[in-house]
Amino acid sequence: MFEFLTSPNFPNAGLGIEERSITAVSLDGGRGGLRIRQCATSSIPPGVIKGDFFDQNIIDESAFIKCLEDTLAVAGLLNQKRWSVSLPGSSARTAIVTLETEPSSKSEWQEIFDWKAEQTFGITASDLRISRRKISNDVEGRSRYFTTAIRLAVIDEYETIFERFGRRAGLILPRVISEATWLHNRLAGDALLLSAQPGGFSGLLLRGDEPAVVRSVTCSPSEAGNEIYRLLMFYHDRYGGILENILLIGEEIGRSDVVAAAAEAFGREIDVLDADDLGLDRAGTGLSFDVLAAPAGLASLHFGSQSSAKAAA
Repeated sequence: MFEFLTSPNFPNAGLGIEERSITAVSLDGGRGGLRIRQCATSSIPPGVIKGDFFDQNIIDESAFIKCLEDTLAVAGLLNQKRWSVSLPGSSARTAIVTLETEPSSKSEWQEIFDWKAEQTFGITASDLRISRRKISNDVEGRSRYFTTAIRLAVIDEYETIFERFGRRAGLILPRVISEATWLHNRLAGDALLLSAQPGGFSGLLLRGDEPAVVRSVTCSPSEAGNEIYRLLMFYHDRYGGILENILLIGEEIGRSDVVAAAAEAFGREIDVLDADDLGLDRAGTGLSFDVLAAPAGLASLHFGSQSSAKAAA
């Protein structure tokens, strides 16, 4: 799913940007797992960042730069120049794009895919930075692609700020993909990521190393349990299995709601994973996994890519 894991060049530092906060993390790795080496999180004043797929994201550049500088100073990471960056969940969109027919040429394939992407994301493909990975065909044999899209104008906003601040953002990903790195190659069996945010949640279901279901749900916190139950039942009806792992990130959805929905859907309780299950040592940080998950997930790619490089040597 994450083809960038094979690259040996990602830093061990990640930055998580949300509308209400910014978090900086660097990691140490060892045989016992990953450990937070340095970290800090700062609140962002209202009106500075607006996570939006269609419109401007950085509303107040000077205020954002100040928050960024303050966060790095508290974390002791002002000298860190290379970063991987997680954007607010609403700044990007992720979907499984299915091609109804198989194109006869590369140019036809590009034309059809661009048209499907426009229908899926609501913006012309030429205005988007699109990443895609071929996944297994659907039950009817049609080609499918796990696809993430971010507007070029939005990417340019963040990259321009980092350049002005003397930093390099080598990898910029949406929050849900950053968080999903915790499920990649770490756990056996099917797994579901629930990434909660104000106004709803994103759900990404993995079967092995491949995304099977992608959902973005708009709902109130009181409705979240019912919406999660519907998602779990869709999975159960489609694949006939029982999830082995559920990872909940975000304080907007209660852990008990997820446990109850899973018990109702599958007839037995399923534990919701935490940082210890995923091999992340947060000792001494005072920060919750909800805050650290996206930036630390990106920082963890450094250690996955090192392992890949050693295996290939």
